[in-house]
Amino acid sequence: MNKVNFREAAASLGEEIVSIRRRLHQVPELGFKEVITSAFVSDYLEQLGLEVRRGVAGTGVVALLDTGRPGPCIAIRADMDALPLQEATGLPFASRHDGVMHACGHDGHMAMALGAAAMLTAAQQELRGTVKFIFQPAEEMLGGARHMVEAGVLESPRVDGIVGLHLWPDLPTGRFGVKAGTVMASMDHVGITVHGRAGHGAAPHQGVDAIIAAAQVLTALQVLVSREVDPAEPVVLSMGSIRGGSLPNIIADRVEIRGTVRAVSNAAREQMQRRVTALAEAVAGGLNARAEVDYEFGYPPTVNDPALIRRAEAALRALYGPEAIEMLVRSPMTSEDMAYYMEQVPGVFLLVGASGAGHGGFPLHHPQMTIDEEALTGGAAFLAEFARDFLLLENRASGQDS
Repeated sequence: MNKVNFREAAASLGEEIVSIRRRLHQVPELGFKEVITSAFVSDYLEQLGLEVRRGVAGTGVVALLDTGRPGPCIAIRADMDALPLQEATGLPFASRHDGVMHACGHDGHMAMALGAAAMLTAAQQELRGTVKFIFQPAEEMLGGARHMVEAGVLESPRVDGIVGLHLWPDLPTGRFGVKAGTVMASMDHVGITVHGRAGHGAAPHQGVDAIIAAAQVLTALQVLVSREVDPAEPVVLSMGSIRGGSLPNIIADRVEIRGTVRAVSNAAREQMQRRVTALAEAVAGGLNARAEVDYEFGYPPTVNDPALIRRAEAALRALYGPEAIEMLVRSPMTSEDMAYYMEQVPGVFLLVGASGAGHGGFPLHHPQMTIDEEALTGGAAFLAEFARDFLLLENRASGQDS
């Protein structure tokens, strides 16, 4: 039996894949509110003849392509939610929902996964085992993947490996960002409330100025990365919000600081949690104030499985040659809740170059962000190629290939 050429198959599906992306781009929905989106995804998968579960972890969708032949299970994951941004692209298919926009490429992620589903369904006679398609809600800050894992999406059948993609405007179209080990950082949240004592602005010695104490805490925190973290260990500490005080002539008794900490290892995360807490408390205490620290661990680092990253490279070479592979020197300090799946099962997560014709040069999460739609067929072809190779190679390893 001749194997389906997924590069050619994706090219022939190109207009449909782009049409799917544009249709989904027009109806963006926030996390756990992806009602229209999940209905579209479910309907498309059912039309392919797949077994579909709706309403998983709220609005999630899981579909099975069961070949009827024994073998492993490979999962393909896509995220569905959008961002609370007012779109300013001027595109003819721009968002119809005020204040909500697909500014992180999730519309394209769904289009690529649905394109792969169509190609794998057409080629299922070549396969053994099962392909599981996971369309999750709420990747943006809300950890929809964790809810999907808790809902059992990695079971029945048990997933043996998982693959996901992220469109990446920092890479040219036709290139795939590949990195062994940690490919995206963790995302933790830190909140510091500095408590002082109110007083008259003309008599500051009678109060405890929470604004002054908070300013000293903010300055001191910057020393943690520059002087306490190994320079070879990427860590980012960014405090993005500060609120406090009421009137210009009143000594503030309370200031709230909020920020994020990113790291590529759990050891660094734990170090930052300990030191942010200790330093904030000590600095505030030295100024007769009190710091209350709320440090919340969020998304873990996203870590590629060594064996699967080699298979991903092999799939890219088979499809597009070695020139398609962009070996990443460092991990982007952005985060991904794909990490929750990859803590449970071996996984691989690649970046898909989407900077080319039609891309305006704006980054992710920008109200004018868009993508080069030529990237979509390449991503869909890779997902199908990787899934097929995984099933065939796993079957050979277990002696099931005939």
